[in-house]
Amino acid sequence: MMTANNYLTQEAKAFVKRKGGPDEVIRVVPDHQHRGASQCYQLYTAFEEMPDNLGRILFDEQGYWIYDGDQLSIAEQEQLADFIINYVERL
Repeated sequence: MMTANNYLTQEAKAFVKRKGGPDEVIRVVPDHQHRGASQCYQLYTAFEEMPDNLGRILFDEQGYWIYDGDQLSIAEQEQLADFIINYVERL
């Protein structure tokens, strides 16, 4: 687990290197309605008319994260958590 210093605050797209298939762009959407976690992010395929839900990543008050889903490998989860934690908005 990693701790978070900064959090992604708006929807963004993350490039994920997939181990068992082609690399993919994932849409990361902050979920402000989720209770029980300090921060929650829904994960979707990025460029489909009817996107697949790939689960969610939740961060607790201490900044530790956990993946809630079964579509992503541990390496893919770590890439997305790192993206969320280190996201810097381009000006």
